[in-house]
Amino acid sequence: MKILLATKSQSKIKEIRDILERPGLEVFPLDYLEGEPPEVIEDGKTFLANARKKALAIAEWSGMPALADDSGLIVDALGGEPGIRSSRYAGTDGDSAANNTLLLKRMEDVPDEKRTARFLCVICLAMPGGRTWETDGTVEGRITREKQGAGGFGYDPVFFYEPAGMTFGRMGPDEKNAVSHRARAITAMARRIPDIEENLENLS
Repeated sequence: MKILLATKSQSKIKEIRDILERPGLEVFPLDYLEGEPPEVIEDGKTFLANARKKALAIAEWSGMPALADDSGLIVDALGGEPGIRSSRYAGTDGDSAANNTLLLKRMEDVPDEKRTARFLCVICLAMPGGRTWETDGTVEGRITREKQGAGGFGYDPVFFYEPAGMTFGRMGPDEKNAVSHRARAITAMARRIPDIEENLENLS
């Protein structure tokens, strides 16, 4: 089985490959195929809607099984913000520095015991015919009062992970990937792949 990843992020590609690939299952980046993939506007109201939309669009375009994810930060004291707007919370898509600054500003008066938050990732595997399978993963933490660490990306410097006693921004890549929301969602999908393959064989 060959799976095309609906992402250009090298870090995501490596993480997904490390967990999913095994004999008989190969994972490829978008540039494995010639041509320009469709631009998918992530206008869904949930992480699942966005992941499903991306996976279906790439599966239809490529004629291959496609895997997509959508993820973000959910802060309890902010009513779930930034949520699906995590990457563009401050206005510009992907401006992590501005996003973190805005988040810390809005959390200034929130007491320590109410700074709980979690990262959520939803993974969708779609077939060209429209069938989909989804898994998700979460990791619990709390929002710090200042940035701590220069590692990772996104909200990692302000997300304190209690079991490690530090923010994701201070953890090494392997250490973070072992417990991250994305790793948990991918691992859950990896467990389902054999059943999915058997299901598809029975339909053929």
